[in-house]
Amino acid sequence: MNLSDYFISVAGMGILATADKHGIVDAAVYARPHFLDEQTVAFIMADKLSHKNVRENPNAVYLFKENGDGYQGKRLSLSKIEESTDKALIDIMRRSEHCWPETTACDTEQRFLVVFRICAVRPLVGSGGE
Repeated sequence: MNLSDYFISVAGMGILATADKHGIVDAAVYARPHFLDEQTVAFIMADKLSHKNVRENPNAVYLFKENGDGYQGKRLSLSKIEESTDKALIDIMRRSEHCWPETTACDTEQRFLVVFRICAVRPLVGSGGE
């Protein structure tokens, strides 16, 4: 199964870890990545700490733990290659289940489509590569 199919078919929880220009690390819960191709993913980011960090330091790690018992999942080492504030593009990429009708947060907050190159893929536990 290729990586994009994996993220479509497997349920779980993701964490995006970023660091600022001084190496101070932050981690935040993020939805699964949007695949542009098998080596390129994007995340829709609000104008918060994770976004500030990737502007200062392009390197990040996305950790994904599959639902269920045990420690199955993936770790993606990422490097930022570009970002966009194109609202129409962000609206196309947005997964509708993450914006509820009773809130206007999705329409009022500044959003960024941040694109990353996948530098490495590792299992959630262990050092094996794929």
